Amino acid sequence: MSDTPFGFGLPPEEPENGDEGKKKDPTEGGQSAGGMGNPFGFGPGAGGDNPFAAMFGSMNPNDLGAAFQQLGQMLSYEGGPVNWDMAKQIARQTVSQGTPDGTKDASVGPSERTSVDEALRLADLWLDGVTSMPSGSVSTVAWSRAEWVEATLPAWQQLVDPVAERVGLAMGDVLPEEMQAMAGPLIGMMRSMGGAMFGQQIGQAVGTLAGEVVGSTDIGLPLGPAGKAALLPLNVERFGKDLSVPQDEVRLYLALREAAHQRLFAHVPWLRSHLFGAVEAYARGIKVDPSKLEDVVGQFDPSQPEQLQDALQQGMFQPEDTPGQKASLARLETALALVEGWVDAVVHEAAKSRLTSSDALRETMRRRRASGGPAEQTFATLIGLQLRPRRLRDASRLWASLTDARGLEGRDALWAHPDMLPTAHDLDDPDGFVHHEQADFSELDKMLGEAAKGSGKPKAPESDAEDQGDDKGEDGKDGRDR
Repeated sequence: MSDTPFGFGLPPEEPENGDEGKKKDPTEGGQSAGGMGNPFGFGPGAGGDNPFAAMFGSMNPNDLGAAFQQLGQMLSYEGGPVNWDMAKQIARQTVSQGTPDGTKDASVGPSERTSVDEALRLADLWLDGVTSMPSGSVSTVAWSRAEWVEATLPAWQQLVDPVAERVGLAMGDVLPEEMQAMAGPLIGMMRSMGGAMFGQQIGQAVGTLAGEVVGSTDIGLPLGPAGKAALLPLNVERFGKDLSVPQDEVRLYLALREAAHQRLFAHVPWLRSHLFGAVEAYARGIKVDPSKLEDVVGQFDPSQPEQLQDALQQGMFQPEDTPGQKASLARLETALALVEGWVDAVVHEAAKSRLTSSDALRETMRRRRASGGPAEQTFATLIGLQLRPRRLRDASRLWASLTDARGLEGRDALWAHPDMLPTAHDLDDPDGFVHHEQADFSELDKMLGEAAKGSGKPKAPESDAEDQGDDKGEDGKDGRDR
């Protein structure tokens, strides 16, 4: 993960044809950087009095051309809140550099594709005995890191655009009307550059994440195309490198997790929109610190676009500390924990009697999350949210208890509607949720069906609603914190 959350810097060059794509020595083919042959002072050793040298002294002419080209792209961008063309370009370049351990991306070979296909199909067979949900995988695929970037960018766009759009609007909303008119061109420039910087940072984050993820659902969201179960062979191998576990077992365990996610998202049709809608609800609460914005507007120098980066880095954009915003974050965190907890519980049940290293692999995955792994870091950088490991473990225990108390069908039936799911309070008291009387929606469903057929106005079901009034919120809904 980048040390500059919304960094502004040059992407490294990507070699194309041998030495032709590599950076050349800035001292080759001319006089020294500070001599008469270099009147603008480009290159190392440039004079400190030269304003051009102060801005570009560490760049050679080739880098300088790229810098001006990128700055031009930033200033001329007129699209949505994020420059996704730039994001894709940066992500691909980040992937091409390889990971810090020196592992480079590579095309997936036929044998690797076969191994992934066999693992995912076997995983689906094992899951048949531990969940009432049928397979959610229409096809299987083995991706390279670059292919993962291409396949997941549409989901990242849906996830990030609401947040970036709100940030852009907040920049204008915070100014008085008369000031907006005066600062219009500058605000427009800042929004264009903000879209480009969002694109650059998201591209870098997604490219970095591509070097770590093992499938299409690592952050608990369906990032890939619907029904397409995917593994990244290179990253699967890297995941199990230091575990002293047979590679086949590592692949099968990760295939179980991918296949379990696919089942859940395929057979709970409201789940995807519920999660992404919670992100949008969070985005609506973003505000701008007026004092920091005034400083940025008053001191902004177009030749130093990193000022916007610094403002972002110093927390100019913050979520509102309101009950509604806290509820949005809690709802999203709880939903993600329930997804990951269900997958963890189901996969453990399927693997414990078949994979000798299932416990070790489970704990490795949990520690990866607890240590703030790349998925959590990227998610936190882009939308300001972290999936709390404590909630993940609590959710897993709750789903396991539900299995014991209600069986597979009773447990999985809770996914029929979001109001039936455990809440954050239930994660604190799992026994209370597992053993409380289950809500019966059969009479209500019957009435709604009759109403749809035009059989007359249905009567309200008999209930002691008045006695339940204390448990309701102002809108009449269950007042529990979800």
